[in-house]
Amino acid sequence: MPIYTRAGDRGKTSLFDGTRVLKSDIRVDTYGTIDELNSAIGTAVSQLERTTEKSVAKELRQIQHDLLEIGSTLAHSEPLPVVGLSGRPLDFEKLIDRLTNAMPELKNFILPGGGPAGAALHVARTTARRAERNIVALMQKEAIDETIVRYINRLSDLLFTMARYVNHLEKHKETIWKKK
Repeated sequence: MPIYTRAGDRGKTSLFDGTRVLKSDIRVDTYGTIDELNSAIGTAVSQLERTTEKSVAKELRQIQHDLLEIGSTLAHSEPLPVVGLSGRPLDFEKLIDRLTNAMPELKNFILPGGGPAGAALHVARTTARRAERNIVALMQKEAIDETIVRYINRLSDLLFTMARYVNHLEKHKETIWKKK
């Protein structure tokens, strides 16, 4: 079976319930950004798998599964609850606290970067922030499960912390932002 259908050649796509919408629709943009976030996390995982840090990669793989759940929920025209993710923001907070306690205190703004894995996590973090902005815009137009915005908000914090943590483990010094 070919991957192409030609059904979107005129700028429309189908939601899971068959509703046809423009590819520029805020809902499509939102679940598309969730897909981009998932891919950015996959890039980070591919970098982490080359290192000795496996616990972060394992958590990121679970997050990728979560993001597919969120994306599929957003791909419906009717609001649906997100199944099984309501406790994840609290899980993220606990992990953020544990990783933060294992690093030097952050006292300044830092530039995104570091090693390949840390830099990839920073890209994922900024993609999560864009996804969050899209979700908020969608929430202004349509009802969606508020668990989604909480999840993505906390996820961006976790990705920032993971980037710092991985760079710390790999001994990549953080670059302090210097105001001109």
